[in-house]
Amino acid sequence: MTATATRTATTMPNALTSGKMPKWSPLWLLGGSLAISIAIFAVLEAAGATRVFNWAGTAFVAVVLYCVLIWTISRLVEGGRKAADRLVTALVTTAFGIALIPLISVTYTVIVRGIARFDVPFFTESMRNVVGAGGGALHAIVGTLLITGMATIISVPIGLLTAIYLVEYGRGRLARGVTFFVDVMTGIPSIVAGLFAFALFALLFDDPGIRFGFGGAVALSVLMIPVVVRSSEEMLKLVPNELREASLALGVPKYLTVLKVVLPTSIAGIITGVMISIARVIGETAPLLIIAGFTTSMNYNLFSERMMTLPVFVYNQYASQGTDAQAYLDRAWTGALTLILIVALLNIVARLVAKFLAPKGAR
Repeated sequence: MTATATRTATTMPNALTSGKMPKWSPLWLLGGSLAISIAIFAVLEAAGATRVFNWAGTAFVAVVLYCVLIWTISRLVEGGRKAADRLVTALVTTAFGIALIPLISVTYTVIVRGIARFDVPFFTESMRNVVGAGGGALHAIVGTLLITGMATIISVPIGLLTAIYLVEYGRGRLARGVTFFVDVMTGIPSIVAGLFAFALFALLFDDPGIRFGFGGAVALSVLMIPVVVRSSEEMLKLVPNELREASLALGVPKYLTVLKVVLPTSIAGIITGVMISIARVIGETAPLLIIAGFTTSMNYNLFSERMMTLPVFVYNQYASQGTDAQAYLDRAWTGALTLILIVALLNIVARLVAKFLAPKGAR
């Protein structure tokens, strides 16, 4: 190779790296935008324009400034298409951060305020004969687990069998009618489900003042069934038709194909859908206030007397504060924290079960 060719090769820019911003430039631009925004609002506070430092305004100005800088610099260095890509990426990331703010705020608030009564008495005592400080939510925790468990026992078989019918067997007007009513049930207000359960059992037992846990389970099942149907239906549709055809080609009956091939393949998604439906109803208050009522005593019998649940417990503690209002508020926040932890624990268990039950190739 001649000296001229060598000089040309060494001086030519690399086509793969030319016209690109440095890897860490977005982070540097974000940090610079934040620093500039903090400086602006610090000057405004020092000048007396604001009484306290405006963190929300600081974040907003920093994001706007970052979007302008990243688009402008990328357009000058990388071109219009890459600049548009970086701008959209910044906007999507910002939207994601905004969506996280309420979740983080609620979680932080519940933990900070609920930790005050997160003690042994709260989980081992009821509110029987307690009018001030002390007491616990054992009766509400037991009631929530019993009613939600019974609602799951009612809803999962009905919802899963309905989904199997719609995907594997359903054709014609009946299938379209079932799909229509499932869609309608998805939008039913929770209080309507409670009124339905109350009216049903009031007519059956001829008791206009009936209150019991099983009625609450029926009300929750009305809300759970459409969610189970929809989620299970989508999971069953994801099973490749080739698996069904291969099973049928071997002479396996339709029902065994569903039991041995379709359900095992989609079991992980079905369990996830069931957990979503449980999380959907475990925090419902209105239907349980109507049909399950509330009490301060333990009740393990779903078919007799009133039964307390955690959502109703939280509502009752917050709405009916006694002379020691702080004690009632502490119990309400701890009840909310307990409810969140129960939902989180159920989701963890569901993921573990789905992992172990999933087909070997999908683990």
